[in-house]
Amino acid sequence: MTGRLADVSARIDGIRQLGMVVNAMRGIAAARAQQARSQLAAVDSYTATIAAAIGRSLALAPAAARRGAGSRPCRPALVLFCAEQGFAGAFSERVLDAARASLPPAEIFLIGTRGVSAAAERGIAAGWTSAMPAHSGGLPKLADRIAEALYAPIAAGEIDQLDAVFSQWRPGHGVHVERRHLFPLDNKAFPLPVDAGAPIVNLAPDVLLSELTAAYLHAQLCDASLQAFAAENEARMEAMASAHHQIERQLSELEAKQRILRQEEITAEIIELAAGETASKTG
Repeated sequence: MTGRLADVSARIDGIRQLGMVVNAMRGIAAARAQQARSQLAAVDSYTATIAAAIGRSLALAPAAARRGAGSRPCRPALVLFCAEQGFAGAFSERVLDAARASLPPAEIFLIGTRGVSAAAERGIAAGWTSAMPAHSGGLPKLADRIAEALYAPIAAGEIDQLDAVFSQWRPGHGVHVERRHLFPLDNKAFPLPVDAGAPIVNLAPDVLLSELTAAYLHAQLCDASLQAFAAENEARMEAMASAHHQIERQLSELEAKQRILRQEEITAEIIELAAGETASKTG
């Protein structure tokens, strides 16, 4: 009896320690998700500013520059934002499922250590990989590295179509996977300025448009990485909440069992003491 009670007590202590770890992971994920969400507004504002500048630059460019992408065969590439750490459910699997129709022939740029492992299990070979930063402050540098890896093959004509596949967190609905076209820009999506005044520029229109296109691509990569970072941490928060509920349920069951065993142990001791007292009187 004593051994069983000791085992249950040890199990309760172990689950309580596990609960502390789960709560800590939940708190860290919440802080990271909140920080990433707060930075999205700044990235959206920056993206809108670049988009407006592109619209003004197109007004200076020849009409041919405003036709957008042609109908020639494309050499596609995908930037996949998957999970960096565990305990996020099927986060990476959803992204890979959304990109499955394009695999192959698309060139894969894959972000997230866990995503690399999940892709390898499916036989998906990524041409370029990178870890997701631990904090959202490192995401602009990640966008720099992705863009740098993309510029050379784009300039060489090895890639002429680029999409990003990433997750967004929708309150009440969970993770939603989005596929966003990044390159070439659909120039028709950038409205021409309504005012008649032309901007003062110091660069040739085609050079200016090329520079703004690079800045716009970087802004879109920042936005996608922030969305994915926040969504992964939201998914981890949800997983840790489920684990917390499971821990609470197990603790309740074990504590009830502990009380029963303790009562049985006390009862056995009382019976033993009473029997000993009776035996001493009859002796």
